[in-house]
Amino acid sequence: MSERRVYIDYNATTPLKEEVKAAMIADFEVYGNASSMHADGRLAHARVEAARQAVAALLGAPPSDIIFTSGGSEANNTVFQTMRELGLDAEGKVRSNGRTEIITTEIEHPCVLNSAKFLETLGFKVTFLPVDPYGKVSMNALKAAVTEKTLFVSVMLANNEIGTIQDLQRIAELVKGAGAWLHTDAVQAVGKIPVNVVELGVDYLTMSAHKIYGPKGIGALYVKKGAPLMPLIHGGHQEDGFRAGTYNNIGILGFGKAAALAVGEVDRYVKELSGLRAKLRDGLLERVPNIKINGHPADVLPNTLNVSFPGAEGEAMLLSLDIAGIEVSTGSACASGSLEPSHVLLAIGVGPELAHGSIRFSLGWGVTGEDIEYVLETLPPIIARLRAMSTVT
Repeated sequence: MSERRVYIDYNATTPLKEEVKAAMIADFEVYGNASSMHADGRLAHARVEAARQAVAALLGAPPSDIIFTSGGSEANNTVFQTMRELGLDAEGKVRSNGRTEIITTEIEHPCVLNSAKFLETLGFKVTFLPVDPYGKVSMNALKAAVTEKTLFVSVMLANNEIGTIQDLQRIAELVKGAGAWLHTDAVQAVGKIPVNVVELGVDYLTMSAHKIYGPKGIGALYVKKGAPLMPLIHGGHQEDGFRAGTYNNIGILGFGKAAALAVGEVDRYVKELSGLRAKLRDGLLERVPNIKINGHPADVLPNTLNVSFPGAEGEAMLLSLDIAGIEVSTGSACASGSLEPSHVLLAIGVGPELAHGSIRFSLGWGVTGEDIEYVLETLPPIIARLRAMSTVT
């Protein structure tokens, strides 16, 4: 096992920034419940609201439109739960009239896909839109799917595995023109590219702190004023009654600090990480024969590079790289342990065998040009060795 560690799995999670860590440690002394009326409670509440303002600023949203959750999965489920309630009648059956159809895509995060499939079991009509070979949503398929019965459309802003960025503004024009609600899972996009909810034209947007160098276990849901929302967790008055439970002060404060830092760093992030990604991509194309770059060549996250290596098995590559001190992923962290090939790669036309031979490199702050060069020196002989052992021709 190499003593050198090169972490290139930032789409799975990011380390806490030192400024975030320091802010969270300082907040340990603020032990009041943010719902309490006394001085300590008011202090805690003030810090929660300051964090809300910082998160809202990162999205170009009013602070009143931000609801704190435990993370992206809870936020996504809250939106789907709301649509479930809107589509069911008093007897718990899908309404025979009105809007009851749901549209999403084949490449969504599992928490969106499984939420949609659950609604399908209740009787909702759910359409899973195909994508092109670069991972872009088929606009023709979307146009054909949207009807006067469409209740809700959910399209992720940027894909967690291949990094493809969707044309949300075009999608919003079509969806909103049909009178349906629009949600985007922007967990992988926020902090990596400029994200403005007004420009995107969405009604709901999901984000998570641990993707922007904040703590795990805290996220947020943007809900445009006037859009319907029903609580997933019932209880007290917190978050205007939309998300019950004692405030996670330390997590929220860490989220706010991470968001405040990200606001001033997005442009530099795009420039610097795009450069490192290009160095890695071009180096692999030059040094490793017969590889396939997955995702859109231009509309892609600046930090994400998904590569298929024919004749080499993904888990073997991952373990060999780990021994060499390089930490990557074979796909989504939420799918870790699954023997199934990536549903995202299958959706863009990568066959099961090649999908099993794919690696996701996701870069972040702290990765250097020297780290990229180390990867480019280390990976080619690993691929050559695995291909020599392979029975695939």
